[in-house]
Amino acid sequence: MSKINEEKLQAGIIFGDNINKEYIYMPGSEIGCKDPLCILEKDGSRTDLTISEALNQITRLSLKPVEHPVYGKKYY
Repeated sequence: MSKINEEKLQAGIIFGDNINKEYIYMPGSEIGCKDPLCILEKDGSRTDLTISEALNQITRLSLKPVEHPVYGKKYY
């Protein structure tokens, strides 16, 4: 698990792939929670992920910080 990517998620950075339209981000309401959830947005649907699942997906899918078509570079 990457501590740097975890800190980027908590700072509002959106990870994704604009070609495949896959994005992972942490909503601002989850910052400071004991067990924060992240959002996996893919093909127009959204799924909740734990922080460890989100970090695994970021690594597995080789997602990088990107600009989301609606939210921009940061979610909040």
